[in-house]
This record gives sequence, C-alpha cells and structure tokens, in this order.
Amino acid sequence: MAGSEQPAVLYEGRYCRLVRVGRWEFVKRRNICGIVGILAITPDGRMVLVEQYRAPVAARVVEIPAGLAGDDGRGEDLAAAARRELEEETGWRAERMTLLAGGAASAGITDEIITLYRAEGLVKVSAGGGDDSENITVHEVPLDDVPAFLAACAERGAVVDLKVYAALYFAAKR
Repeated sequence: MAGSEQPAVLYEGRYCRLVRVGRWEFVKRRNICGIVGILAITPDGRMVLVEQYRAPVAARVVEIPAGLAGDDGRGEDLAAAARRELEEETGWRAERMTLLAGGAASAGITDEIITLYRAEGLVKVSAGGGDDSENITVHEVPLDDVPAFLAACAERGAVVDLKVYAALYFAAKR
C-alpha cells in the first residue's frame, strides 16, 4: 500500500470518519488537532486517575486524565489542552506541562496519536468530574498503591486503559 494514496470515505459521522486506503479500513477523528494524556501526581504523592463509562468497551474504564485538543473547532496548543483537560476532569490546575512522549493509540484501527504530558506545580481548584456530558469519578491513589488499586478495579469489572501503565513508567523515572 502506497503511503500517498488518498483515503476513500466509507462513513462520516459527527466525531469520526471511517476510511479505506487500499484494503485497510480505519477510523480518523474529525475536528481535532491532537489528543493529550496527563500524568498528574499530587504534591503529597498521589497519582490522579479518572474513571468513566466507555460505550465502545461497554464498561467503566480507569484512565489517566486525557482529552481532545481543538475540539471546539479552533487549533489549540497541546500543552494548553492538557492543562484544560486536567482541570476540567480532575479539579487540579497545573502550573506547567512537560512533554513526555507521543505515540499511536491503536495503529491498526485509528490514526490517533496521543501526546503524554507530566503535569507539574499542581494546585487543587475544584472537585473536577468533567463537563455536562461526562460523569467522571476522580481517584487519587498513593503512587505505590496504584498497581493494587488497578488490580482491584479490574476485579470488579472495570477496564484499565493501557496509558495508565505508560504513565506509571514515566512516574517511576521521576
């Protein structure tokens, strides 16, 4: 398959587009300029995680705070999007965001590239919980207890997003 072949649109919805390039079908996000994930560790050493229902897996999912950049129709700086999403979802405001890594979410089915940031200079400013369309539970877990917490979440039927483990890798390199 040539990398320059134009995708044929098979379906177009409000938020995503299903395309085909050669024999390969995949999903492209519409109306965004990036996706961010945030490693946030509170001043007292707790990792900030979020949990919410995700229809594609029909389960509650434990995740790092994350979100879309530029989904308001305008371009948006990724670090600014990370700060905005962190505060909206968790109630923690970050003084700065440090770039950690970027990579594909699921390269066999989507074009999404996620950029991971470390939130620094955290100050709690609200309860969080997301916007009106979200029902987010915020968890603040002592860093050393995160693996046991994740195991307990999985035991009760929640799905753990793999980005949590990537964030743990970077937390260990602190």
